Amino acid sequence: MSGTEPELADRFTPIAHSDQGGRPDAMQLQYWNGHVYVGHLFSGGFSTIDVTDLRAPKAVDFQAAPANTWNIHLQAADDLLLVIHAKDLWKQFDDEASYYNGSLGTRLGGAEQNWSAGVAIYDIADPGSPRQIGFLPIDGVGAHRLWYPGGRYAYASVLPHGFSDYVFAAIDLADPTKPAIVGQYWLPGMNIAAREHPTWDTDRWRYALHHAIIAGDVAYASWRDGGLTLLDVSDRADPKPIVHRNWSPPFGGGTHTSLPLPGRELLIVADEATADELADGLKHVWVFDIRVPANPISIATMPTPAERDYASKGRHFGPHNLHENRPGSFVSDTVIFATYQNAGLRAFDISDPFRPQQIGAFVPGPPDRLMDPRPGGRRVIQTADVYVRDDGIVFTTDYNGGLDIAEFNGKAS
Repeated sequence: MSGTEPELADRFTPIAHSDQGGRPDAMQLQYWNGHVYVGHLFSGGFSTIDVTDLRAPKAVDFQAAPANTWNIHLQAADDLLLVIHAKDLWKQFDDEASYYNGSLGTRLGGAEQNWSAGVAIYDIADPGSPRQIGFLPIDGVGAHRLWYPGGRYAYASVLPHGFSDYVFAAIDLADPTKPAIVGQYWLPGMNIAAREHPTWDTDRWRYALHHAIIAGDVAYASWRDGGLTLLDVSDRADPKPIVHRNWSPPFGGGTHTSLPLPGRELLIVADEATADELADGLKHVWVFDIRVPANPISIATMPTPAERDYASKGRHFGPHNLHENRPGSFVSDTVIFATYQNAGLRAFDISDPFRPQQIGAFVPGPPDRLMDPRPGGRRVIQTADVYVRDDGIVFTTDYNGGLDIAEFNGKAS
């Protein structure tokens, strides 16, 4: 196994490490047909890694992003790969706090558009050679994140002109060469062009859709400092709100991922830690009871990693993303995987949803080098995303440290 040895591997067996063809920076990853696709955070584009031999991952393709554009998020299903195009906001905001605080659309309104904005559609029937077949243009900052488990519809957070920040969009892929937005939803106050007025402090709080996960006809949508909505999307052209809940303040916001567990009527919600040394407060992964969808109730939080003082380790400490139970992946309503940035990856048993238990931890070692060009960078692990295959093989990415492959050996009680 190349790369730095893990700091901690409890019920995880390390298998391999990849520098992703010399571009070790990555945000979201997807697994499809023996290949991993990673969206780069700083290298500008996305890469394809052949993992048919888990012990010898091999970068086989890199697709560069257009100028001033990032491709940090992507989705793979049904031999299609969807890749976001948006303004490269790290080039816009050297200070990370500026990215997370306040409304992006109002700050970037009127900027000359010298980037590509939209969603690119690739054919991955040959998984090692993505071939672009379609593009959905967006007249603004672009798209941020997607949900596409296959089928006719994809879902995205998009920031067109006239909105304060990212909003929900349903995308029709009946013809993947001609994708089209068919429905949208936003929190009241976000449609500036329609003269709506925010009820929140737009200089401090960022009400913006990160993304939504769809189960049946309900979209579970995370709105950063705007909290959580459940949306009825039975009519994709006309999403309707079921409920809106926000716990920020008193908590620090950053709601990132809402994972429904329909068989148990539970919802797992991760609030992203977005500042160094807990400057935005300690963030949590919450367990909600959603037996009454119009009245979701928080009943527990996952235990915070505590085998060392992660708050003083440096950079971000706290949740980022969850393994999202995608069709064909490891799907469980009792075992939850969550990335905790400088505390790596955690596995939790929620057999008793009122008393979640940690049952595994995998903390990669520090990155070999920094890809992050912003001031204040440090060689500290920042585990960003996780995908767990149905056989327990785990893939994780890092802002600077490449792709790690491990096997999960734990199980729920």
